[in-house]
Amino acid sequence: MRTETEPTEANRQYAAAYAAHYTERDLPLALQLYQKLMASHPSAQEAGYARMQVQNIVNAVVPKPELLEAQIKLVLVHFEHDGRLDAGRLSGAQPSEEHDQVQGEDHWCDDGGQG
Repeated sequence: MRTETEPTEANRQYAAAYAAHYTERDLPLALQLYQKLMASHPSAQEAGYARMQVQNIVNAVVPKPELLEAQIKLVLVHFEHDGRLDAGRLSGAQPSEEHDQVQGEDHWCDDGGQG
């Protein structure tokens, strides 16, 4: 005999966010609902699912080159905060110059791979 359990509040919130995301195709609402779930139940399994769904929304909305540029800027801010920005710097190059030099050597294709 199978025992049915009552859905938790986190489960109900995830179901609402998922419905907004995939049934209604309302990405701004889905994002808000996923964020609310992660804030109110950060350790729940559904919060982990919500984080993955937020990544799906980000990948669907933000162009890959723009996302990469934002990620690079974010890591540079963290390096600066940690005092590690100068570690490994190319001789005399500024961070933006390093990025340009590296991009000139390896460019990224639209499919996410290197080309």
